[in-house]
Amino acid sequence: MSASARDTNEFFDQLTNQVLALRVLSHQRLRPLTSEQLNRRPAFDKWSAAQCLEHLNIVNGYYLPSLKARLRLAQASGSVAGAQVRSGWLGRYFTATAQRNNGLGDNLLRRPKQFAPTGVRLTGTVVEAFNRQLDELLRLLLLARQVDAGTVRIPNPLYPWLRLRLTDVFEALVTHMHRYVKQAEQAAIAARK
Repeated sequence: MSASARDTNEFFDQLTNQVLALRVLSHQRLRPLTSEQLNRRPAFDKWSAAQCLEHLNIVNGYYLPSLKARLRLAQASGSVAGAQVRSGWLGRYFTATAQRNNGLGDNLLRRPKQFAPTGVRLTGTVVEAFNRQLDELLRLLLLARQVDAGTVRIPNPLYPWLRLRLTDVFEALVTHMHRYVKQAEQAAIAARK
């Protein structure tokens, strides 16, 4: 089995476990924060915990409906899951770039303004919205197990002509969420000091 081919169940189990871990972390560490703690920025050039979550809410607001629509189309066309899922080289590149905290990845995948948080003072509903999106992502991961995930393509929000494999989008999205939840957690720790 090549590095890009993985067992379907193992792939989706791993992603599901990562999303569940994010959900637990969000409920235990971010949900209890006060509005002041959520909005306190650790430094002038750093985002607050609320801004990190708002960024994820904006990104997920694009991807989750798109994922849901593409999965329904795949189900309607009679798509059936295979034993293995594959990742494309571009998807692996995006996932690896999303894992980096600084350096080359930040320069190549700068955050477009449409995905930047607009509010300076956000309420606790930003955490609740994020938790609802995690629940929706878990439902979509369950649906994705039933179709040939390698044949489903998801358009990129910036370049709609660029369509990545469903597996690549799921993996990059979960990696991206992990990165920004970690950043939100660090901002929250700084806010408590």
